[in-house]
Amino acid sequence: MHEIDNAAFGRFLAARRKEKGFTQKDLAARLFVSDKAVSKWERGLSMPDISLLIPLAESLDVTVVELLEGRRSEGAGPDAARTEELVRRALTLSGETPEKQRQTRRRRGLLFGGCALLSLLELAAAFLSGRGFSDFAVSFWTFEPLSLIFGAYFWCFARERLPAYYDENRISSYSDGFFHMNVPGMRFHNGNWPHIIRVGRIWSAVGLIAAPPVCLLLSRFALVGDMVLLLLYLGGLFVPMLVVGKKYE
Repeated sequence: MHEIDNAAFGRFLAARRKEKGFTQKDLAARLFVSDKAVSKWERGLSMPDISLLIPLAESLDVTVVELLEGRRSEGAGPDAARTEELVRRALTLSGETPEKQRQTRRRRGLLFGGCALLSLLELAAAFLSGRGFSDFAVSFWTFEPLSLIFGAYFWCFARERLPAYYDENRISSYSDGFFHMNVPGMRFHNGNWPHIIRVGRIWSAVGLIAAPPVCLLLSRFALVGDMVLLLLYLGGLFVPMLVVGKKYE
């Protein structure tokens, strides 16, 4: 297969979309992208993400090879079928399969569960040694649950990739269920998103494990107030996120 002609790809995409009776918005909804993205593809200004090629071809009732070549194939013999199969396999192998993704999430869940268990053992050891609830900084009982809640999200449920429209527009906010982030001046996209998620995972794991002994120590010597401690704790999440987000922006 030769180098892809963006203009031919766009013309073929637009023609097939109209033949199927789809508007740009209809096709975008099927692929979970914006209609602006479809418009750019059809004008030859950009190409779809590789993960979208198979669902895009299926939506238009064409083969992936036809889509990439920007024209209908002349024959449908064994060679054409074999080529299509090889292209689909190559596209599938270029990213994680759903089963691979589930296995990765399970491993991460077990790792985070281990951190949570270690934190509980630290608390149990403190109570068995005669410590009580009042021996911990008050803010500890706020950010320890935060580490559990946000840690579960970062390690087990966070998206590995953002929708394609994040790459095509300047968006400084992100929302997924209960989780919301709005960072003015920083653009979220798939270039910096993996680094941002990694910061969240490290922050939650370190917070769970380090918080019990650190809070006991600080409470005993009254080194800092609860509000200062809470601000430092939350700053340990958002400041590194901002740094890596801007670095890979």
